[in-house]
Amino acid sequence: MSLAIATAERRSSPLLAASNRPLGSLEGFFRELQPDWHSQWAWENYEPTILELARQFGLRRVCEIGGGRDPLFSAGEAAGHGLDLIVNDIDGGELALTPAGLRTARFDIAGDLSEPDVVRGDYDLMVSRMVFEHVHDVERAWSNIHALLAPGGVALAFFPTLWAPVFALNHILPEKASRAIVHALFPLRRDGGGDPKFPAFYDWCRGSRSRLTPMLNRAGFEDVHIQRFWGHGYFERMPGLRQADHAFNALAAKTGWEFVTTYAYVVVRKSAA
Repeated sequence: MSLAIATAERRSSPLLAASNRPLGSLEGFFRELQPDWHSQWAWENYEPTILELARQFGLRRVCEIGGGRDPLFSAGEAAGHGLDLIVNDIDGGELALTPAGLRTARFDIAGDLSEPDVVRGDYDLMVSRMVFEHVHDVERAWSNIHALLAPGGVALAFFPTLWAPVFALNHILPEKASRAIVHALFPLRRDGGGDPKFPAFYDWCRGSRSRLTPMLNRAGFEDVHIQRFWGHGYFERMPGLRQADHAFNALAAKTGWEFVTTYAYVVVRKSAA
């Protein structure tokens, strides 16, 4: 993984109660959800947000992009939520580590979609967590997602953004130095249970609504929502720096300074027509 907090605790946190009526747009969905500005909300509510999207929009067939060894739900959990989950990855080795009971599909989300596991229009919901920063051609990935979604389908990508200082450093430093820093901060197990660190490119990984929306429109999506987040947990053990960083991010969030967002949910919906 990149300098994203892939090892952060993924605690389940209840979302604010949403009405039972279907919402007309993604913007309306998130307006009712009322996310907090801090990235802690994004981490704690990633899974509940997906479940609420599935409930509100009637989505069942789910593809987790880049899920590999660490998918969103186990087979039992997915079934319990009424979801038909398929785990995707570009790497066969990662898919070999997918927990038992889950179906897998090996293909490159930014590729030509000619692989045998690809079925266009087959998914109601496509999700990814800390994947898009590793994709070379993100615009093509979004175009492919449009092709893979069924009419009315939804996709959510959760990724770190530039130019948050911690990710700007990861982007600028040579890969060897970046890898050493991540391994020092988050020691990884090498027995198959840890998350490896892949090179990060940050193509289109921004929190700017004005910049991302035209690209997503070109990919075929008209219903688009970019939920921006600020802040991170890297300085939790660094008194003084932690408080200064929090104050900086709180001010950036208050003023809507998109240039220094830390994470984003990018959520799109394919036309039902």
